[in-house]
Amino acid sequence: MITVTILTKNNEETLGSVLESVRDFDEVVLLDTGSTDATLELAQIYPNVKVFHSPFIGFGPLHNLAANHASHDWILSLDSDEVLTPELSNEILALNLNPKSVYSFPFDNYFNGKHIKWCGWYPDRHTRLYNKSTTTFTNDMIHEKVQDKGFKEIKLQNPIKHYSYRSISDFLLKMENYSTLFAQQNVHKKKSSLTKALLHGGFAFIKSYIAKRGFLGGKEGYIISLYNGQTTFYKYLKLAYASRTSLSQDWH
Repeated sequence: MITVTILTKNNEETLGSVLESVRDFDEVVLLDTGSTDATLELAQIYPNVKVFHSPFIGFGPLHNLAANHASHDWILSLDSDEVLTPELSNEILALNLNPKSVYSFPFDNYFNGKHIKWCGWYPDRHTRLYNKSTTTFTNDMIHEKVQDKGFKEIKLQNPIKHYSYRSISDFLLKMENYSTLFAQQNVHKKKSSLTKALLHGGFAFIKSYIAKRGFLGGKEGYIISLYNGQTTFYKYLKLAYASRTSLSQDWH
């Protein structure tokens, strides 16, 4: 048996589609970190959903906390903007699961209604199905991932549809949140400065727009590349200030 785990905070725009896509799973653990919109009301519509609450403690620890609430050892970890295709749902439910294996899926990433195949967004694959008795997520604040521990990776064929950025506001909110978390996570591990922030930001834009062919994606490719550059700039700028003050938890 598989438990689906989902982290949420103010995801009323996408959560309905996500929960609809996992109706065939008998248990869905939703771990909410303070929604003030209709997220929790949506969750109540689905009888297979169990809702739990936590303050924000970092994405890796939250994924592991959600798994701890699960009744089953097998965990299918989804974000609140990731929709299982019917083909992938059927593929997962037909698996003969091995606790010493982890299972990955391709991701189709969308922005502005377009499937993005540039800027490093395609091809894209992540491990999201694992047995919690044999492995866990890393405890990273951001860029968390399932630890494979040398296990065999089984690559499933059908995709998840990922609707991470639905508006420019989504870009701005994630830029703010992720850059802060990056600074908090790396304040005693990496050094930074305004010069480094400028160089890293410029390189990230060029890498996304030129090396990863963002220019082929029209305005969406340009917006995503610019976002990648600006997010990287602010990550290292915040890190420079956080390192100087050693008060990363208070840096916003």
